Amino acid sequence: MLSPPVPAGPAWTERLQLLLESTGDGIFGIDLAGRCTFVNRAAAEMLGHRTEAVLGRNMHELIHHTHADGRHYPEADCPIFNAFRRGLPCRIDSEVLWRADGSSFSAEYSSYPILDGDVVQGAVVTLVDITERKRAEAQLHQARDQLERRVDERTVELTRALGQLRELSAYLERVREDERTRIAREIHDELGSLLVALKLDVNWLGKRIGDRHELQCKCHDMGRMIDTAVDNVGRIITDLRPSILDHQGLWAALEWQAQEFFDTTEMPPDLRFHVAAGTVEPAGEAGQRWAMAVFRIFQEMLSNVARHARARSVTIRIEVESPPAPVLHLEVRDDGVGAAREALDHPHSYGVMGMRERAGHFGGRIAIDSHPGLGTRVRLTMPFPTERSQEVTP
Repeated sequence: MLSPPVPAGPAWTERLQLLLESTGDGIFGIDLAGRCTFVNRAAAEMLGHRTEAVLGRNMHELIHHTHADGRHYPEADCPIFNAFRRGLPCRIDSEVLWRADGSSFSAEYSSYPILDGDVVQGAVVTLVDITERKRAEAQLHQARDQLERRVDERTVELTRALGQLRELSAYLERVREDERTRIAREIHDELGSLLVALKLDVNWLGKRIGDRHELQCKCHDMGRMIDTAVDNVGRIITDLRPSILDHQGLWAALEWQAQEFFDTTEMPPDLRFHVAAGTVEPAGEAGQRWAMAVFRIFQEMLSNVARHARARSVTIRIEVESPPAPVLHLEVRDDGVGAAREALDHPHSYGVMGMRERAGHFGGRIAIDSHPGLGTRVRLTMPFPTERSQEVTP
């Protein structure tokens, strides 16, 4: 059922006027010359004018003549007028409108053409004072900027603290290695010499006891115990400071450690070692510290496999890229029980944390790929030390 036609005439005009006066938004109309044809009370109050003072006035010249920064606003650029001149409706919330007392306010306005059939008769404009909203947005933006600055400052502080902790960790590690070297040297020089002297004395005594069988057996047993002690001392010295690292270099030490692992675990050896032609091991104190870090990380990789993996086979791949920017890639892969990501990232996974800290100090990184039941792959990527890393931390 169709609604009855809207009545024309004064009754409808009065009803329309009542509707316009009842809304809280400002509304006015303009003709093709930009002159105000009607304006509701909200718009007049918002602009600080009496209604009769607005009717017939050019609205751009009255309320939209100047930008917020004081620049002249040409009428030809006015989005309000373009609604009927170019058929371009608009909704703008980034400009100001001007009051009768010369003050401005942030406004959100929209302008749409008034059509009589297909003929444009002018435009209808709605406007809202958004000063408080803009103020709130500005305060929010300021608070966000302050928060971002605080976050940036805290990030810098945390980065600096992390760097200091890493330097401290590297310093402590170097002190620990120096202490291990000192202890290994003293054990070798003092205890090793005593055991050798004791072995010689037992042999001397064994040759002078004649046919006393019981004493000869005792000397023989003592000799075997001394040999075992010498072997244990040698193992302790090697654990403290592998002499092969000092005498033959990192490549030989890595190969020796891998072979020791395969011999101890009785796994089939699977080692591939490739050093690009022309690549020389890093030298000097920085080179020695770098080599020791690589060796300790490799030891930790193999130790984790032996203690936790329950693997049947292990593959070791060591590759050194060629200059001018040589990088060492060391990978240990096993077919063991694997581990969940949560276990690897757990705060108490000190072995993993130690490897990452050792590598991170020299610009390296540790990548671990492991899944329960699918084994584990640990890969070390370690760039050779640069000139900057030659500096010694006090």
